[in-house]
Amino acid sequence: MIAYLLNLATLATVFGILAASLNLLIGYAGIFSMAHAVFFGLGAYAGAQIAMLLVPDVLLACLAAAAVAGLLSLCLALPALRVRGEYFVVASLGLQMVAITVFSEAHAVTGGHGGLVGIPPATLFGLNIGDPGAFLLVCLAVLALVLLGIRVLMRGSFGRSLMAIRDSESAAKAFGKDVPRIKTLAVGLGCALAGVAGALFAFYMAFVNVESFTLEQSVLVMAMVIIGGTATLAGPLIGVLLLLLLPAGLSFLTFIPPTEIGAVQQFIYGLAMTLLMIFRPAGIAGLSTGRR
Repeated sequence: MIAYLLNLATLATVFGILAASLNLLIGYAGIFSMAHAVFFGLGAYAGAQIAMLLVPDVLLACLAAAAVAGLLSLCLALPALRVRGEYFVVASLGLQMVAITVFSEAHAVTGGHGGLVGIPPATLFGLNIGDPGAFLLVCLAVLALVLLGIRVLMRGSFGRSLMAIRDSESAAKAFGKDVPRIKTLAVGLGCALAGVAGALFAFYMAFVNVESFTLEQSVLVMAMVIIGGTATLAGPLIGVLLLLLLPAGLSFLTFIPPTEIGAVQQFIYGLAMTLLMIFRPAGIAGLSTGRR
């Protein structure tokens, strides 16, 4: 039971980092991306390759993952500068589809559908942190740093400018804000943090393949952010806990056949999001206006 709880806590922490990174785009920048799993995957593959080819140092792997995901975030930033609303959602959906094909076919880097197997246990400054408890502490430390960084950033001039663009891009331009630069930086930072989450995920699972970075994963992370509450620090974490604990709880209900758990889970997700949009559109932790 302890091992099971440690597993849940570690996954919740990793997905907490991922959801917080998407909240930076959705909640603070107003950019609704359907391709966040792509940058999660880029970070996972980059971190895995560093661990397998060089050294399994979690800090080096996270830095490399952030750099790769951040640089390739231009694939998302360029459409974000040109189109908004439903047009950008469609553009990001196209990016998600293209990335899945690349992940599946780039066998030399990703291992194709078979994935990358045998990722060595993580180390930090030469110390082995492959133990589940030690790795959980590292993930919690990274999550705390990410949340602190977002809090500080959003309370500064960059954050105020970003939220001004979210609320009214034309008004922000009229006040002299450099909209293209600010939006590009926001996308780059959000995608880089998703890459960090991917590197931690790769170390923890010791195996990554394309099935972890599909459109369903992007939708799941978006649901975590929206259900928990956008533009809040606590919202994405609440969403992660609810949507990760739900499948765990359903598995203990003996009257639900194991083959039907997935269908029941999807039904509950859809019902929860529908009810929230009707009765609490700002999410569980959101303010009545949906902003913080």
